[in-house]
Amino acid sequence: MSNFSLSPSPTSGFSLNLQNPTKTSYLSFSSSINTIFAPLTSNTTKNFSGLTHKAVLPRNLSLTCRHSDYFEPQQQQQQPQGASTPKVFVGYSIYKGKAALTVEPRSPEFSPLDSGAFKLSREGMVMLQFAPAAGVRQYDWSRKQVFSLSVTEIGSIISLGAKDSCEFFHDPNKGRSDEGRVRKVLKVEPLPDGSGHFFNLSVQNKLINLDENIYIPVTKAEFAVLVSAFNFVMPYLLGWHTAVNSFKPEDASRSNNANPRSGAELEWNR
Repeated sequence: MSNFSLSPSPTSGFSLNLQNPTKTSYLSFSSSINTIFAPLTSNTTKNFSGLTHKAVLPRNLSLTCRHSDYFEPQQQQQQPQGASTPKVFVGYSIYKGKAALTVEPRSPEFSPLDSGAFKLSREGMVMLQFAPAAGVRQYDWSRKQVFSLSVTEIGSIISLGAKDSCEFFHDPNKGRSDEGRVRKVLKVEPLPDGSGHFFNLSVQNKLINLDENIYIPVTKAEFAVLVSAFNFVMPYLLGWHTAVNSFKPEDASRSNNANPRSGAELEWNR
């Protein structure tokens, strides 16, 4: 149902409003009194009382249609379809006289399930790249050696004290026909003066007759940066951030309704 209203206006004489309560817009007609009631013709007519009046019709009307921003807020601009977040490469590098060390995270891998969900198929890792020096502040990255730290090995480095050490052995070809032909050993040992740790990587590759040994001292401050970065990135390497971001209240409710006496509930009720 529509409502009509006639209201005076100091600038336009009066305003005729047509408003629909079920809509958020209204129509407004406005004009000056002199224009609205200007005689359409000079002829006069007689009414029943014998008085005369001039026939008038409105003219020169203006039409305005406005929408209320209160009831219809402006829609936010949406990201174009197909647009994706650009990939970002990050890392932490340590440069010393005889070698350089670069530390970079690698994301976990997920496999799709028939239900449409995803399952973690491979944990993420941290890639260590060692490059020997080729001159003053120059490094030969063509001779770099790579060692990938698993989340458990990262945990071992995080838990190291000032006088603690750890050692990791990798065989990239384990389980293959050329198993044992490539041997990588990473040792993290405290410096003699207690100022930090040595990162020593030795690589023996019988396939190409290579025997490489690269070591680099890491100060306490640099080691603290590594530990802080490892602590931060650990949940992402495990893929836990994707699970946390997908948590929804309705999922928990649906799970409780399907299995009201689940193991989690029994554990919490103890």
